[in-house]
Amino acid sequence: MSPRDGQRAIARTLLDRHGETYAAQSGIRVGNTPQPLYQLLVLSCLLSARIRASVAVASARALFDAGMRTPRRMADATWQQRVDALGEGGYRRYDERTSTQLGDGAALLLATYGGDLRRMREAADGDLGALRGALQGLPGLGPAGSAIFLREVQGVWTEFAPFLDAKAVQGAERLGLPGESGKLARLVGTDEMAAFASGLVRAALDRSVVDDVLEGSRA
Repeated sequence: MSPRDGQRAIARTLLDRHGETYAAQSGIRVGNTPQPLYQLLVLSCLLSARIRASVAVASARALFDAGMRTPRRMADATWQQRVDALGEGGYRRYDERTSTQLGDGAALLLATYGGDLRRMREAADGDLGALRGALQGLPGLGPAGSAIFLREVQGVWTEFAPFLDAKAVQGAERLGLPGESGKLARLVGTDEMAAFASGLVRAALDRSVVDDVLEGSRA
């Protein structure tokens, strides 16, 4: 097997075993419509805190189950309702601060973009730096949160693909894959980039993922 074939085998094994996006885990079917885009934004905010991804996913589900699926519903919910939903998902360490950030962020999104993240995309006009800056202008969504959003949305906002941030590249290097996004993108299909990025992040966060993928790719 050539080195390139070996890299493709690793990438395929990663996709097959650990390639579920965090959005899919949270029950979000990402598409270019306002509600799933907003739900992805909420998930990105939750994932960006120093907390287990499983807790962030459970807390996003709890918020959505409580009806807070749109900026208007999030803004109209009381601070305590948001706290309670976050607590139900296990997001207790940051629940009070995050409740405030989600409420303020929803209000800002409504005031600036009519609650529609597609307008933010249009304003960025294909400029990744402009989009990251706009995302980071929302409360609670710093560099880590904007990177998570872009990793997950690249399948529908294709002008920003391939998007592989430092955490995804770290996972690639642990797997013995190239540390450059262009080379990594050539290992999978263009429609698989979001899932590939999620798998790479899991490899960066969990050594057992690396071991599982390397062992599986040799089988």
